[in-house]
Amino acid sequence: MQELQGVVLLDVSPGGEEAFDASFLERTEHPVLVCHGPGDDTCPLLTGEGCAMFEAAHGIVFKLDLERPQHRAILLQYRRLAGPELPIRVLVADAGQAERYAGVLADVEVWFREPTVVDLDGFAAEVESVDRLRT
Repeated sequence: MQELQGVVLLDVSPGGEEAFDASFLERTEHPVLVCHGPGDDTCPLLTGEGCAMFEAAHGIVFKLDLERPQHRAILLQYRRLAGPELPIRVLVADAGQAERYAGVLADVEVWFREPTVVDLDGFAAEVESVDRLRT
């Protein structure tokens, strides 16, 4: 089976995908998978079980709550497991949050507002570049 190219994992709180317009990515032929975070459970990435959505992702847009220790741990696990080549964007609530969690955000690009088409186009281009390097 051929692996899908350009898959983007949108990691958002329940209902968050409505605020995030994934249609641009889909129109540019980037399949979007949506994860609503672990809820009250423990994320399978943190328990060592693995996650099919993460494993399929060629890029991640992370919009979970960085104030929650478990959500920060998920972001750190993404980077640890994926290495530096996987494009990750994190949407923070405000500049103060970016300062408080600078260590967690050190290896990812941070967005301070909902991404525009220009932001998403740049992200999509990076995902495509990584895909070309993989093949």
